[in-house]
Amino acid sequence: MRTPSITVAIRTSRLHYAWIVAGVSFVAILGAAGFRAVPSVFMHPLHTEFGWSHATVGAAMSINMVLFGVTAPFAAALMDRFGVRPILAGALVLIATGTGLGLFMTASWQLILLWGVLVGLGTGSISMGFVATVSTRWFVARRGLVTGVLTAASATGQLVFLPVVAGVTDRVGWRWASLIVTCAALAVIPLVLLFIRDRPSDIGTTAYGGSADADETLPNGTFGAAASGLVQGMRVRAFRLLAGSFAICGMTTNGLIGTHFIPAAHDHGMPTTVAASLLATVGIFDVLGTVFSGWLTDRVDARILLVIYYLGRGVSLLALPALLSPHAEPSMWVFIIFYGLDWVATVPPTIALCRRWFGAAAPIVFGWVFAAHQLGAAVAAFGAGYVRDADGSYDLAFHVAAGLCAAAALMCAAIRLPDRYLPATKVPGCGEARVREGGAASGGGPTARSGRPVPHRDGRRVD
Repeated sequence: MRTPSITVAIRTSRLHYAWIVAGVSFVAILGAAGFRAVPSVFMHPLHTEFGWSHATVGAAMSINMVLFGVTAPFAAALMDRFGVRPILAGALVLIATGTGLGLFMTASWQLILLWGVLVGLGTGSISMGFVATVSTRWFVARRGLVTGVLTAASATGQLVFLPVVAGVTDRVGWRWASLIVTCAALAVIPLVLLFIRDRPSDIGTTAYGGSADADETLPNGTFGAAASGLVQGMRVRAFRLLAGSFAICGMTTNGLIGTHFIPAAHDHGMPTTVAASLLATVGIFDVLGTVFSGWLTDRVDARILLVIYYLGRGVSLLALPALLSPHAEPSMWVFIIFYGLDWVATVPPTIALCRRWFGAAAPIVFGWVFAAHQLGAAVAAFGAGYVRDADGSYDLAFHVAAGLCAAAALMCAAIRLPDRYLPATKVPGCGEARVREGGAASGGGPTARSGRPVPHRDGRRVD
């Protein structure tokens, strides 16, 4: 139900309500992102107080990341069935509960239950599936840009919370820092309840840049639809390649650097507060890089962007072990700036490719691609901790991650575009013709590039 005051505001304001929804969504993601600053900062204090190893804390974060990813497609289905607002508010309550009760934990199973399960379910409901839902429902124009901005919200949260969490932990202990994260999640709930709406039609408007007769139907409203989204995706080669490359993205961001950069820097004599400031700086440049990537995605082939991003990330990870030292040297700042620009710049082009292949089902399908991202992050969170405990160093983990980035670039280069109709275009040897995305002329004729026929089934390329 819309209230009269909101209705009047919509009718009298020149600002399209889609931007209000995007703004509140940004704040909600930012508030939920406070927990992302916790694991790497708390790893050493938890080891000191409870004797928990890097692998133990990494295992809790692995469970968190698995649930963070697997929850996303089902959360998108729940948002379609019950509405965005109650699911979003409930997710924030879960995050606050997990971090709040964590103040009293004394055993590792409590760490796994609270940080792993409760917070994992909460953060998974406010992740990339939510970003895809908001950008797909509320925006036609500027969709890539909005996707980039909302994706950057998590990095902005890291920027805001990391120095605070590190400073408070260093001065008065990790429990007070955890309390700050709890309060941040609770503080966002009133904004969500007041301003978030499910669809433009709920308030008598259209998506930004859309027409009044546009179809808003998103057939994603059940758990069955979420599961069928996975089945639908697995039949498409592009989905498998995107999921595989995005799993490597998760390994090399949240799983490895996000969880283990501060402990790795601490191993080389760098103070925790300095390392946390460097990781927060990644958040600054992440915002810039992700927004710019969203802008580029509206203009450049998404596959080309992904190849460039993964290759650059691999080179930087290969160099990282040689850059770690007790001080933040200029070479380390180069790494931080580049890695920040590249951190989640992969998200806008990945979502764009999901939209090209799956249309209105993109939020659910991308939810599964993001689940692969978090599964990869979970493997790296535990695996890097295990390598550190076994070898006394993270070097092997960084080198393996660099090689995986090269594999991700190859996967993205192998992605083809779907065969859907584009506006009339000149085709060599055919005059004016309606051309399908991917190069096939209408009627199943020869492709513009190779002159070879492309097989089709129900209007879609068969890979």
